[in-house]
Amino acid sequence: MATLAQVRVRRGDPGADELLDEAFALTLPTSELNRIGRVAATRAEQAWYRGDIERVAREAAVGLDHVRGHTAPWIKGELLWWQSRAQAVDSIPDDIAQPYRLMIAADWRAAASAWERIGMPYERALALAEGPEDALREALTILDSLGAGPLAAIVRRRLRARGVRGIPRGPNETTRANPAGLTGKELEVLALIVQGWTNTQLARRLHRSPKTVDHHVSAILEKLGVHSRTEAVAAAFALGIAPRRAADQSTGRRTPS
Repeated sequence: MATLAQVRVRRGDPGADELLDEAFALTLPTSELNRIGRVAATRAEQAWYRGDIERVAREAAVGLDHVRGHTAPWIKGELLWWQSRAQAVDSIPDDIAQPYRLMIAADWRAAASAWERIGMPYERALALAEGPEDALREALTILDSLGAGPLAAIVRRRLRARGVRGIPRGPNETTRANPAGLTGKELEVLALIVQGWTNTQLARRLHRSPKTVDHHVSAILEKLGVHSRTEAVAAAFALGIAPRRAADQSTGRRTPS
């Protein structure tokens, strides 16, 4: 649910508020630091897109209160990054993930490279969005390919504020229908992933080698900005690119023969 909510927030899709509220209500009683921190970070992120700086600080503080004293470098780093959007950070802790440490330190170039190395295009665009015109243009290209409307709008405003002309418009209808920029084969593979097919079954179905299928799956995860097949399925539904037949079968999954 948290992944689905994050995708909707980053795309500016309707229903994100309800999902975030439900996710937070379900997660808070569990005392699971990563889950609570992730939802809090997404709530802070959404507030930032809306220009509600006070709420950014408030949501980030909620998450940080829960992870304080625990080892959670990625979640803590993400929460501190959003907190830094609302107020100055006195010192950057050593126990947060390096890409976030670089972002908070305003080293956008090194941060963007770090995100690229680990295959996180959205976070890379977030780092590039802190740079000059050429970095902003690169961020916009990435964001438009991901269908990430709220951050893309912020980048466009920053370009206009610099007096930049010839700013690319948003995605056309074809791109919006396939916001992640997946190829036809990748869309076919994703539809089967939604149905629960394994890589071995995919290779047999598509008459491809397991190595080729691995390549397709890795490309899909990177373009969707996720880390696992489960998150890819959630993103497919959130983006509206999971075929209806696949969606129906995912609720009554059959084992492929």
